[in-house]
Amino acid sequence: MKIHKQGLAVLAGVMLSGSVALAAPMAYVPNEKSGTVSVIDTATDTVVAEIKAGSKPRGLAVSADGKRLFVSDQPDSALLVIDLEKRAVVGKVDLGESPEGVSLSPDGKWVVAAVEVSNSVAFINSATLQKEFSVRTRGKNPEHAVFSPDGQWLYVSAEEADQVDVVDVAKREQVGSILVGTRPRGIGFLPDGSRAYVASEVASTVYAIDVKAQKAIATIKAGTFSNGVAIRPDGKRAYISNGKDGTVSVIDTETNAVVEHGTDAGRQEALRGQRPLQFGVGDRYREQPKAP
Repeated sequence: MKIHKQGLAVLAGVMLSGSVALAAPMAYVPNEKSGTVSVIDTATDTVVAEIKAGSKPRGLAVSADGKRLFVSDQPDSALLVIDLEKRAVVGKVDLGESPEGVSLSPDGKWVVAAVEVSNSVAFINSATLQKEFSVRTRGKNPEHAVFSPDGQWLYVSAEEADQVDVVDVAKREQVGSILVGTRPRGIGFLPDGSRAYVASEVASTVYAIDVKAQKAIATIKAGTFSNGVAIRPDGKRAYISNGKDGTVSVIDTETNAVVEHGTDAGRQEALRGQRPLQFGVGDRYREQPKAP
């Protein structure tokens, strides 16, 4: 089965903002309607398997050794642990009501999940699969939680607060917040950790954040309902998936300008030798917010 372009999601060698995970050569995409995770062979862009993953999988991340997949199941308020060789759920960790985005710390120690109702981020030890602590965030409705490359910071997009909450991982507490546009969602860091890019869905705008200064330094108009963010491994491009029209906006991170846009924008760049990029899509459904 070929992968659809509708509802495009982009990979740039890393997880795409909690909605897609990559463990070469496979990509994993959660499907909310069917309660499954699609396994995609990135060499052929074909779905090679479906893994049952609760009833409404949302965020996901691959373990550091590539052997396990961590998936948040929203109705079950749990983190599911999937054995990728068996392609089956082998464990479950209670998270609290309505878990969303999932990510892995750079050292592989922590799996974190944004939990909406408790306004918190749960930290799970990836070795013991025990929830060791939670960090309360001040912004309402945390959606994604993404580590900086050095593991010092955890950026949490507060979907109903128009801000990114900044968690000091060592201190285990929120130490600041950064104002962005309406309904922030996906987050991606440059490899050197100097900047982060945050997509604000209803604002249809991407915010470039100076990590040292902890403030937005550029606003970039992308497509309609900007959602997912992925950064190319060399840091020269940011790829934004736009939920309303299924397009991809390609941002030059040196100029913070959109240099390409369309349903095949990222793929066209990959074909010109700018690798790596892959595309995937799940059957995730959310009622679209109203346009600004």
